[in-house]
Amino acid sequence: MQKTLNRRTVVALAAGSALGLGAMPALAQQNFPSQTVKLISPFPAGSGPDVVARIVGEKMSAAFKQPVVVDARPGANGFLAMGAGKTATSSGHDLLLADVGHLSVAPSLFKTLPYDPKGDYVPVGGLYRVTFYMVVGTDSPHKTVKDLIAAAAANPGKMNYGSNSVGGPLHLGAAQIEAISGTKMTHVVYKELSQLYTAVATGEIDWAIGSLASAGPLLKAGKLRLLAIADTARSALQPTVPTFEEAGGGKPIAVRSWVAVLAPKGTPAANVEAINRALSDALKQPDVAEKLGGFGFVPFVATSAAIGTLIDSEAVVYADLVKRIGVVAQ
Repeated sequence: MQKTLNRRTVVALAAGSALGLGAMPALAQQNFPSQTVKLISPFPAGSGPDVVARIVGEKMSAAFKQPVVVDARPGANGFLAMGAGKTATSSGHDLLLADVGHLSVAPSLFKTLPYDPKGDYVPVGGLYRVTFYMVVGTDSPHKTVKDLIAAAAANPGKMNYGSNSVGGPLHLGAAQIEAISGTKMTHVVYKELSQLYTAVATGEIDWAIGSLASAGPLLKAGKLRLLAIADTARSALQPTVPTFEEAGGGKPIAVRSWVAVLAPKGTPAANVEAINRALSDALKQPDVAEKLGGFGFVPFVATSAAIGTLIDSEAVVYADLVKRIGVVAQ
């Protein structure tokens, strides 16, 4: 009898140990996060994306009961932040912000990248989407898109538009309009967005692509005017502004950007899910949506899988566009 009991005891202990070991990873995930969560950002402190990250970070901090801080590392086409995110710890406590340019445009724009958008990171979720507008100075003679295109067609190469970087969303958006209209214009690059929109306002350049956030101060000051929304439908934020096609562009166009949250490769799936849940819950809160709307941004709630699919699909679109337009990174 004793021998039988011992065997049963051994079996029971072994089974209990196996169950205990199996439960340990789940228990570990329940304790996440166990320390400060850091959002590494390629955007300058005080910029629209930076402010949004801090707004959402505060909500996530309350849910996590751990601080969520933004670590701004702007510069070098986002390579500094992307590199830091690539080599960060893969526990889920280090995250990375990146936009369509870093993830879907850069692979076609640069001959070599110091990071692999798909291989070095795990998609976590979305942060926000932004729609762009064609912006002219208040005193511009171009009252409609049709007027602007007609002037560009009549004076090849003389009309100019600006952006803040070669191959960035503002440049590629304007280049799309140039290609669709069949005109030849001159691209002028400015270091700062403030310089770009001041140049539009003063007539130094004819027009530019801008968001309600980037062009907002001069729009509110009455120095700039929205000519059209570079999208296939009007925006609820500016319902009286016509689409590019409605304003005489001839064809529909969609110039959009988005920002997503990533984690270093190897981050546990359970932690990615926990982060996505806290991120999505934060973006669904009415006060967050209201604050984002003030920048012209729309909360972007998405699953990890959806972000991965978006990165791939947008990469195909921009690869074709970069090739067709002949954009060369500087």
